[in-house]
Amino acid sequence: MKAIQVTAFGGPEALTVVEMPDPEPGPGQVLVDVAAVDVINLDTHVRTGAWKDFFPVPLPYVPGGAVAGTVTAVGTGVPGTRVGERVAAWLDGVSGGYAERAVADAASTAPVPDGVDLRSAAALMHDLPTALLLLDLAEIKPRDRVLITGAAGAMGLLLVRAAHAAGAVVVGAARGARKLELVREQGADAAVDYSAEGWVEAARTAAGGEFSVLLDGVGGELGTAALSAAGDGARISTHGAAAGGFARVDTEVVARRGQRVSGIAAVRIGPDRAGAVRRRWEEALRTRFAEFRPVIGQTFALEEAGIAHTAIEAREAPGKTLLIP
Repeated sequence: MKAIQVTAFGGPEALTVVEMPDPEPGPGQVLVDVAAVDVINLDTHVRTGAWKDFFPVPLPYVPGGAVAGTVTAVGTGVPGTRVGERVAAWLDGVSGGYAERAVADAASTAPVPDGVDLRSAAALMHDLPTALLLLDLAEIKPRDRVLITGAAGAMGLLLVRAAHAAGAVVVGAARGARKLELVREQGADAAVDYSAEGWVEAARTAAGGEFSVLLDGVGGELGTAALSAAGDGARISTHGAAAGGFARVDTEVVARRGQRVSGIAAVRIGPDRAGAVRRRWEEALRTRFAEFRPVIGQTFALEEAGIAHTAIEAREAPGKTLLIP
């Protein structure tokens, strides 16, 4: 089979096309013929080796932590007849997905409901569980003022739509005319460009005051600046590090203003929560797909994985990015 392999940490050129033997499912595993691969910003950080302390991967490795496709073989101990079933599959952490076929633990797969295409299922595999957890933490209510950074990203757009549906005043922060228009199309009351001088004040003005909810998907200096727009008692999530690191939270300010801050640990999906997250993902697709339908901004052939990473790192990839083997 064709796959993408990283033999040494580095830039997008580290993603090389290789031919590998087809994997075989072991006990409790299934083999998936991959229709679409979920590509996320984390993949780029793992590829550079910058986050190897948090996401260690042995070299060489095949990137990609989630795929959608069709089961073509099963290992021993897998209940039922699953060959031919359309599934979403969460793989071994951050590896194994950039390939024509992938092995997954049967317990880490979920059937894709009728009426949901495989590309959409793949596009929602990482972002929908995280968005649902963030929405739980934010407790968005009518008339809340909500600031969402990284609003034109795949998860940001889900959050924009959900906050709008909850009756909040929603301001999305993104970069460039194309992304700002997309944010408005998804329900934001206003969109501000955070490459512009004074963007934080512009966001406050657009919302009519300080924000009661801040969902920061960018981090770095932009995320830190966004914190200054949060009001007393605000619910804040600093889950994003697209800018290279998380926002710096001043704990004294948080305590003085009675703010509630959740970091990346609140939305990390560990083994103890994986089953519950999988079931919730499946239920959301089955009953709320119209609400959470993803915006797929661009697709690339498997061989173009390096181009996909380049676009993501240059912040030129609105919505979801997928690889199509």
